[in-house]
Amino acid sequence: MKKDIERLLRAEADAILNIPVTEDIDKTIELIFQYVHNKGGKIIASGMGKAGQIATNIATTFSSTGTPALFLHPSDAQHGDLGVIQKNDVLLLISNSGKTREIIELVELARKLVKNIPIVVITGNQDSQLGNIADIIIHTGHPDEVCPIGLTPTTSTTTMTVIGDILVVLMMNKINFSPEEYAKRHHGGYLGIKSRNAKI
Repeated sequence: MKKDIERLLRAEADAILNIPVTEDIDKTIELIFQYVHNKGGKIIASGMGKAGQIATNIATTFSSTGTPALFLHPSDAQHGDLGVIQKNDVLLLISNSGKTREIIELVELARKLVKNIPIVVITGNQDSQLGNIADIIIHTGHPDEVCPIGLTPTTSTTTMTVIGDILVVLMMNKINFSPEEYAKRHHGGYLGIKSRNAKI
């Protein structure tokens, strides 16, 4: 069992280290900064299934660190929730295959509402339908899943989560986000207390 655990840890760690470091991450930070911080928009994050759970985490972490964001479920979007999308928003879409039907449909609907809404896609498949319509593609490196049947999202979701963390931290650096500002957005719990007691 110990050897299996060590093998899995190495596989996950290697997948993270093999995430391509390209200018697309820099471009994404600049895009979000211009649209959200300069123009008053927000990030609309979306994904289906486990990718959707990661999109939720990215959105809430962005929001708590000074960059307004929310999660939009692609199916709920077709039943009225699409109305949260406004001018100057940025779509941040997550799909390992780049072929997720509901996400592709979300793009079509969003562009009818806000014609030139910028689209950033985090995916393991750059040459996919989503990849072809994205303004910026952040590639995960398309790692093999550690799942024994090679199907369950495991390693791919690890890389997606790490990419989200990278985007959040780089944006915090760009806007000089402080513990004082964090405390304004995160009043409750241990982190709220810690941020209010931090030396500014």
